[in-house]
Amino acid sequence: MKTTAPGSIAIEGPPRGAVDRFARALTALWPEGGPIGLAVSGGADSLSMLLLAHAAIPGGFEVATVNHGLRAASAGECRMVHGLCAQLAIPCNVLAVEVVAGNLQANARAARYRALEGWARQHGLGAVATAHQSDDQAETFLMRLARGSGVAGLAAIRARGTVPDGDMPLLRPLLGFTREECEGIVAGAGLDPVRDPSNEDQRFDRVRMRQWLAASPLLSAEAVRASAANCADAADALRWAAEREWAERVEQGDREIRYRPQAPRAIALLVAERAVRQLGGQPRGTALADLLDRLESGQGGNLAGVMARPKNGEWIFTPEPERRPA
Repeated sequence: MKTTAPGSIAIEGPPRGAVDRFARALTALWPEGGPIGLAVSGGADSLSMLLLAHAAIPGGFEVATVNHGLRAASAGECRMVHGLCAQLAIPCNVLAVEVVAGNLQANARAARYRALEGWARQHGLGAVATAHQSDDQAETFLMRLARGSGVAGLAAIRARGTVPDGDMPLLRPLLGFTREECEGIVAGAGLDPVRDPSNEDQRFDRVRMRQWLAASPLLSAEAVRASAANCADAADALRWAAEREWAERVEQGDREIRYRPQAPRAIALLVAERAVRQLGGQPRGTALADLLDRLESGQGGNLAGVMARPKNGEWIFTPEPERRPA
């Protein structure tokens, strides 16, 4: 199956079976339909997503490639993606972002998603799709396991979510594909993907986890992916139970939330998290668990600008009072 555009060279498209799998995954993730935006870096994963989308939903998407300016090769990689899209008559924008100092990987990720959401909205696109595949899923699960994450964290990469710190749908239609399959699709098309040297840099946790997983014969990536999927199902069940607990056991005023806990700890933790968020706080997992420990032992505490105290079988959440200047 060859993919061509006016004035372009022929590019071998993905196998029909892979295209059908991608189309089914995308339909399940994006039942709303309508045009979406693909984030394409030029690596094998994102190039395979581009080729699959071009075969499955031609004309139903646009592409953005982000230049972080962190490597000398970044501009050239963006030009490669733009040139490939031009060959295939796919609209493509290069988004230049500025990454602030500090944790470069985290800050680059935040800048990338801000730029992608802004671009998608400007172009009337309903969602952004990224090329996370199933090996990424396995690596993320093990990294979070090593950090002691709970069920929600071990659900790892969800197939559909929202752009971090935004509200646009974020789709990951390649989670049913392996890294090897993605590389095969790109190689079959005769394309030479970008090879980011940071993917071999052992200073990064993900790289070390990837190499460890590849060298561990007793632990298969497929089994890890299955565990992540099971944790995702469990996390959904806990969220459902927490919604019910909130409806039955929470009273909410303008600046006060009262919760009469009855559910197991994992559900109470989700209710407490929601209470803190609704009062304007941004709770973190470990700090939230510490607050729950204090409430269960009859003590109060503060978290992210919210006060919590136990009283007569209730947990009462209120905003911290404003501090008066000395």
